[in-house]
Amino acid sequence: MNTQARLPISKRIFDILVSSILLILLSPLFLLVALLIRLESKGPIFYYSYRVGMNYHIFKFYKFRSMRTDADQLVEKLKHLNAYQKVNESSNTEEPMSRERILTVNPEEIRVADSGLIAEKTYEESKQASSSQAFVKFENDPRITKVGRWIRNLSIDELPQLVNILIGDMSLVGNRPLPLYEAEQLTSDETIGRFMGPAGLTGLWQVTERGKKGVDASSRCQLDIQYAQNHNFWLDLKILAKTPLAAIQHENV
Repeated sequence: MNTQARLPISKRIFDILVSSILLILLSPLFLLVALLIRLESKGPIFYYSYRVGMNYHIFKFYKFRSMRTDADQLVEKLKHLNAYQKVNESSNTEEPMSRERILTVNPEEIRVADSGLIAEKTYEESKQASSSQAFVKFENDPRITKVGRWIRNLSIDELPQLVNILIGDMSLVGNRPLPLYEAEQLTSDETIGRFMGPAGLTGLWQVTERGKKGVDASSRCQLDIQYAQNHNFWLDLKILAKTPLAAIQHENV
C-alpha cells in the first residue's frame, strides 16, 4: 500500500507556470545580486545544501550565498545562539525526574530504553525536547555578510529556489525544507506529519511567525502539520498574497 503524499496536478501546473514567468522577469535582479556577491567576497555566487522535503525526499536546495563560505562548519560552535533552543530552555523549568522516582512508577508506565528502565512520562518529555531543538535559527548570525544581510532581509536570497520549483523539488507554497541534521530529529509520530506536505518557497509559518522573537519550534511544527493536512488552492493564494509583506523582515534571525 502506497502511503506517500502526492502533489495535486493543478498545484504542479500552477508552480511550473508561475516559476517560469518569475525566472524570466527577475533575471536582471539575479544578475545584479550575483555581481554584488562577487564584489564583496570570494567564493561561489550560489549556495546549495541538501534538504528534506515532502515524503522525506532529499534534494539540492539553491540560494544566493549570503554567508561566509565556512558557514556550515560553524553551526556546532554557534548552537548557544539558537533562538529555538533558548525558548525551549526558558519554558522547561521543571526539574528532571530523579532515579528514585523512576523506580517507584507503576510498572505499566515504565518503558525499556537503550539506557535501561525509564518512566514513560520521562521518555515522552525527552522525545519532545529533542524534536523542539531540531530547528536552528541564530540571532544576530555572525556568519552573514553585508550583502547577505541585505538580500536576506528582503528574502532575495531565496529566489534561486524558483529553479527547485520548476524542476519539481518544491512548490511555491508549502513547508520549508529542512537540512538533514534537523529533519533526522523529526521522525516521531507527532512530527512526521509536516513531511506529508510539499516543500515550499513560502508557507503558513512564514506569513504568520517569520521574523518574530520568542519563536517556538513546537508551534512551528504544528503550523507545518496544519498546512500539510489542509492545503488547497485558495489557502495557497491567501499565503501568496501575504508573502510580499512577510518577506521583508527586520529581525536579525
